[in-house]
Amino acid sequence: MNFIKKHFDLKKSFFIAFIILFTLVLFLLQANYSYAATPKIVNKLNSAFEDIEKWLLKLSTPAAAVAVGVGVFMKKFSFGDEERIRAAKKVIKGSLFSYGFILALDLILQAIKSLI
Repeated sequence: MNFIKKHFDLKKSFFIAFIILFTLVLFLLQANYSYAATPKIVNKLNSAFEDIEKWLLKLSTPAAAVAVGVGVFMKKFSFGDEERIRAAKKVIKGSLFSYGFILALDLILQAIKSLI
């Protein structure tokens, strides 16, 4: 009895999920064929996201420099302790990798914007 009840509940939940996804797809397709202008709120959101992106890029450079500096000082003042040297190398590698990742994301976003 429990198996049948669970089976029908599972079918019901899949059916509801399918209906929700189907309506979302219909609304998205309808929005693509709309001939209205872009709403003001969309323009404001796009400009806000661009401002946030610029702000994050400006903030990431000094943050990466500080993190690398902290790693260098950790390594310099480890006094031969292998654990601290390993931790300092992790900090340096992690900060450089994160900064490179942020710059790569910016390049990818710029390439996508140029294609659209």
